Amino acid sequence: MRRPWIEIYCDESRQELFWSRKRKGARYIVIGGVWMKKNDRPRIKEQIQTLRKQHKVHGEIKWKNVAPSKLDFYKALVDSFLQSQLRFRCILIDKNELDLVKFHRSDEELGFYKFYYQLLHHWIDDFTKYSVFVDLRTSGSPARLKELYDVLCNANLTADIVQIQRLPSKQSNLIQLADFLVGAVGYSAHGRSEAEAKSAIVRMLENRLGRGQLSEHTWRSEEKFNVFRIQLQKSL
Repeated sequence: MRRPWIEIYCDESRQELFWSRKRKGARYIVIGGVWMKKNDRPRIKEQIQTLRKQHKVHGEIKWKNVAPSKLDFYKALVDSFLQSQLRFRCILIDKNELDLVKFHRSDEELGFYKFYYQLLHHWIDDFTKYSVFVDLRTSGSPARLKELYDVLCNANLTADIVQIQRLPSKQSNLIQLADFLVGAVGYSAHGRSEAEAKSAIVRMLENRLGRGQLSEHTWRSEEKFNVFRIQLQKSL
């Protein structure tokens, strides 16, 4: 029997807090990914391109680009995501609970990829193939990606981790979609509300998903929009 093949497109928000935790106004790091069946990729890409043409949006799909002039496009993108079989999962990390010295050998990249492992591992199913794609600009050393690949393979012996590959986000609408959804969760977690268009997107997602707060913790079994607020101090 042919194994199901899942592709995962990942991006991060506030990842610089692993390296410099003094940035004012920022507390939460978000790492997230969009899960999809490999066979669905052409159709999903065509749907996003159609929305781009309809709304005359030619630049990158990014949370920081959400603005009143593009609000209709981003609302349509949310609708498309919610009506599709795409799934989203993210891990939310409180920088105040990070102890890179004690638990990650003072190695920021090691800590960063340990959380990437937590994001991916708990949604990997037996007898399923996976291809993982991460943003080229923020994925760090290729050696670390190889370590992440090896650890995921060893922890999921009945699954098939085909590859973990870096891609330029400018060339991938699906990594851009991950950026957009990760940014929305981060915006919610920081209690932001000053940007009208961004607040409208967060409220739309909350209403459609039935959430009191978009960044609230969900059960691991939540399949559409899964948020893992890891509690590091409690788990130690």
